[in-house]
Amino acid sequence: MGAAGLAGAPQDHGPTAAAGCGMRMLALLCIASLCLGAARAVPVKEERRKTEELKDGLELYDPGNYDLTLDNYGEIIDLSNYEELYDYGDFAPKVEVGTLAPRPKNPVALPTVGAAAEPMKPQPPSPAASIPAQGLPSCLLCLCIGTSVYCDDADLEHIPLLPPETTYLYARFNRIGAIRASDFTGLKKLKRIDLSSNFISWADADAFHHLSSLQELLLPENRLTALPELPRSIIRLDARLNRIPSAGLRHEAFRDLKQLQFLHLSDNQLDYIPAPLPQSLRSLHLQNNNIQTMHEDTFCDSQDHSQIRRALEDIRLDGNPINLSLFPNAYFCLPRLPTGRFS
Repeated sequence: MGAAGLAGAPQDHGPTAAAGCGMRMLALLCIASLCLGAARAVPVKEERRKTEELKDGLELYDPGNYDLTLDNYGEIIDLSNYEELYDYGDFAPKVEVGTLAPRPKNPVALPTVGAAAEPMKPQPPSPAASIPAQGLPSCLLCLCIGTSVYCDDADLEHIPLLPPETTYLYARFNRIGAIRASDFTGLKKLKRIDLSSNFISWADADAFHHLSSLQELLLPENRLTALPELPRSIIRLDARLNRIPSAGLRHEAFRDLKQLQFLHLSDNQLDYIPAPLPQSLRSLHLQNNNIQTMHEDTFCDSQDHSQIRRALEDIRLDGNPINLSLFPNAYFCLPRLPTGRFS
């Protein structure tokens, strides 16, 4: 056949072409299905990962695994010397935080809608607003927990009015300048007074004498030049870092204090050791004064060489001009020698 015949002859490609197109469509569908499956798998995996992390977090903060309780709190946090640094004494279990303010007896009516607003008239100050801060009861100025009153760093210039049941008073780091006998009237249960780091330069002679339950009086870092009379119940007196000379102590001020165990008068202006000292005394701190001499019977009875004072184990006289080696017979009854200069 000629070229024209070949060109004019019909070509039977219809079924083959249709089959090829079907295969291509099938392949494209498979690829699209795989892509959709992969796209769906990524969010599922991400969601599963977040779920597992959330479960791990819940296990970490599971209350059942939280072992910090009141029973083992002391094992986790060391509080062995906290009481020595900040000894707040007794805490009562009941804590009264406060109460709601009472409703006013004559509430001011609100203006109705559309009514013309009347100009505000100046009102005289209420009686409560005219009371100075120093005249308010301590539980409004300070923190009262049970029978303890905490007035630390409250910018006080006077001791506030205390509840009659007060047992422990802490009024440190204020600007209190004087102690009056009336400050503690009727407080027969008061056991501890801590007025450290104030500006106290004066205390009435009978400011503490009537406090029959007082055991600890802490007055360090003030400006005292004399000590008032102390009650016989006192166990601990701390008047370090003041300006007390020997003339500022009453004659035989500590002789009748049969329960006194800790007497700390360091960093003052004492000229001699304030004898006689009670037999109950365990610690005597007189360092950094101006003590130059002592009697041989200051600590021991020179007439009784069998005397032993086992309780008095801590005597500090360092920082004084006294030479302790000049008084060899003054320490025979003591369990240990005083701390100070022996040359």
